[in-house]
Amino acid sequence: MKIFLTGGSGFVGGAAISALSPTHEIIALSRSNASDAAIEAVGGAPRRGDLFDLPALEGADTVIHCAAYVEEWGPMRLYEKINVEGTKHLLAVARAAGVKRFIHIGTEAALFHGQHMRDIDETYRLALNSPFPYSRSKARAERAVREASDPAAGFETCVIRPRLVWGPGDKTILPVVVAMAAAGKFAWIDGGALMTSTTHIDNLTHAIGLALTAGKSGEAYFVVDGPPVKLREFLTPYLETAGVALGDRSVPGWLARGLANLLEPLWRLAGAKSPPPLTRFTAHVMSRDCTIRDDKARAELGYRPVVSMEEGLKRLAA
Repeated sequence: MKIFLTGGSGFVGGAAISALSPTHEIIALSRSNASDAAIEAVGGAPRRGDLFDLPALEGADTVIHCAAYVEEWGPMRLYEKINVEGTKHLLAVARAAGVKRFIHIGTEAALFHGQHMRDIDETYRLALNSPFPYSRSKARAERAVREASDPAAGFETCVIRPRLVWGPGDKTILPVVVAMAAAGKFAWIDGGALMTSTTHIDNLTHAIGLALTAGKSGEAYFVVDGPPVKLREFLTPYLETAGVALGDRSVPGWLARGLANLLEPLWRLAGAKSPPPLTRFTAHVMSRDCTIRDDKARAELGYRPVVSMEEGLKRLAA
């Protein structure tokens, strides 16, 4: 199968190329020499362009869309431009080129507007008007993908939703927390007691591979490692694999959210390019339970985790 993939120099995209390239031809969108090298290192063939200046997609059977603007802080217009308009443009170009399947990497954050999310599944509503730019933009991008489904015309779409992606090659959670701890800025919110689901990178790439041929068009699928755990019970051993001890310092959730709600508008008003000490999204998402059911992926994709949390942590520690 010939696959066109976006976000190939990122954590998820790079892992997807590495997992799929032994059995599929992977063409990956690239914007720089550094991205070219990263893509080639994991078995992909880079093609220069961006989401609004795409290379020719004719001949591709499937698109895997991993690229997104995921920064904790940045111009609010970029979330809409890259995550929503970029996805819509890629959908239109893919369909016009005769691509048969479009797999979009979504997120549970697309459902988040500040609330606890407990024992949720795919019937839970998208947060199309979330106060958080990332959540709002990912919700609207997912809606566009699912609404583009047209099996009668030979164009199928689906969304794979992981939660808290982790594992070897992590470029998001691990380096950020390591940097915070090194600077003495890390503190638990509510002692790290919130309950969370997680998704090991190998489980995510396994689900993506299944979605190449399985799943219903226009549907979304949660994929997680297994039963939820307390955030502290996951993050502590995860950071220990990098030689970092997180300590016991903690702040109440109500205080963290209140401080972030006060600081972020001031930073926005001042046009600050660097984030406040605590952003609203981080304060809210790190103080709310997020536990997820993956029954639908098990039933319709044939998904089963290939790496347990215990095994994944053991491998990293080794």
